[in-house]
Amino acid sequence: MKIQPIHKEQLGIVADLAYAIWPVAYADMISHEQLNYMLEKIYALDALSHQMKAMDHQFIVVFDENQKPIAFASYGLTSDESTEFIKLHKLYILPDLQGKGIGKSVVSYIVSEMMKQGQNLLRLNVNRNNIALNFYHKLGFEIIKEEDIDIGNGFFMNDFVMEKRI
Repeated sequence: MKIQPIHKEQLGIVADLAYAIWPVAYADMISHEQLNYMLEKIYALDALSHQMKAMDHQFIVVFDENQKPIAFASYGLTSDESTEFIKLHKLYILPDLQGKGIGKSVVSYIVSEMMKQGQNLLRLNVNRNNIALNFYHKLGFEIIKEEDIDIGNGFFMNDFVMEKRI
């Protein structure tokens, strides 16, 4: 397994993985209409490029021993009213490979990178019904609040905000 940052020209890898992962990951959490809306809004190549360029998201992809992409994540430095932190924007693994330590390795990679930047707080949003909550709890993340985010078209993301101090 190899984790590596990617460049704008490689964002198609992220889009392909998202379109393979999301329909399985969110099948029981959000409607088919919301799923399609979010995929197009977040994972169209123009949207990914905007996230990378204008919003300073760092995208990483995990490749297996055959150089096949099997997971991706994005993260970046951000802040709220009073705190600067690294935000884990995305972390997705092909469904048949979940539970094999890939996610833990990705979070470790991001923690290592954030420590190089002198950062000690990692935050993320996760759907309140997502089984990944257990994964994040095991890694030491704690729920700090609930958040309902209007994403347009009458759809909302109903999330927990979680954080972990390093």
